[in-house]
Amino acid sequence: MIIGVPKEIKNNENRVALTPAGAKELVKRGHTVYVQHTAGEGSGFSDSEYETAGAKILPTIEDTYEIAEMIIKVKEPIEPEYALIKEDQLLFTYFHFASHEPLTKAMVDSKAVCLAYETVEKSDRSLPLLIPMSEVAGRMSVQKGANYLEKPLKGRGILLGGVPGVLPAKVLILGGGIVGTQAAWMAAGLGADVTIMDVSLQRMRYLEDVMPANVNTMMSNEYNIRKMIKSADLIIGAVLIPGAKAPHLITRDMLKDMRPGTVLVDVAVDQGGCIETCKPTTHENPTFIIDDVVHYCVANMPGAVPYTSTLALTNATLPYAIQLADKGWKKAAQENAELIPGLNVINGDIVYKAVAEAFGMNYVPVEKYL
Repeated sequence: MIIGVPKEIKNNENRVALTPAGAKELVKRGHTVYVQHTAGEGSGFSDSEYETAGAKILPTIEDTYEIAEMIIKVKEPIEPEYALIKEDQLLFTYFHFASHEPLTKAMVDSKAVCLAYETVEKSDRSLPLLIPMSEVAGRMSVQKGANYLEKPLKGRGILLGGVPGVLPAKVLILGGGIVGTQAAWMAAGLGADVTIMDVSLQRMRYLEDVMPANVNTMMSNEYNIRKMIKSADLIIGAVLIPGAKAPHLITRDMLKDMRPGTVLVDVAVDQGGCIETCKPTTHENPTFIIDDVVHYCVANMPGAVPYTSTLALTNATLPYAIQLADKGWKKAAQENAELIPGLNVINGDIVYKAVAEAFGMNYVPVEKYL
């Protein structure tokens, strides 16, 4: 198969979808890998490293899309890329369709095959291609939150871990999944007073077992959220409904109950956000303030640590990329059921129910194609 790796063009997105080591594995299996010039530079990988691994370098993004049967990316295509995508071309990347109608319509119109990292699912309901970036984003959410709690950045002026004789900051985490768990470890390690809220008693029992003493759990419901936000210094949104839009757990009217300088970090913003007042921001302009509350809503947080993120992502995606390249998407999905929920759009049809429902568009069961 001919595989193309374009350079990411989203604002401050420095990750690349494939490392030189990953390219070498695909080349060894007889596939041709084309990498756009400088695509790996932001992650610390030079063109010459890809060439040594057996990949070929192409000068432009147009060349890369034109030649490839499968495009491997990190982030969803953005508007300048829409016209480059061809009918029947396989795109393997993060899409987060349910929060972005123009992207969904563009991919339907392209008649490409869109296989989304975030909805590939194992039999135990875990999301193997979302986990590595969720781990990065969860840990980063605390780093960023701690930073924006500083007074010069309009935060409350509180040190996350406190000091002897001074109480630590209170961190409220909405969601006890991968993001929430990683955020809790980081916040707890820095000495904060941490509360994780979730709707699953089973998950909270697990967290109580594995978390240090400065992490507590609490049932997530509107009453408890309204109570806890009054004293929280840093609130992290970590709610995920696979493939669907995140629910708004913090609404606009709740901001008035927060103290000035409270920091909100919505990791779910690329799925619509679980904080109503959050809208996607960029690494260039990461925050905005509403009612004296600082909102940090960068939609591609792991892009700020591209070396770590690229290695973690390729570790997870490469086995699937090899299957897709070796067998083609249809046979690969027939033989590996984990790939089936990853299929979101095929040849103009939306085949992932939650995406179709998000925009009231027509849904076609994926079985039609398998």
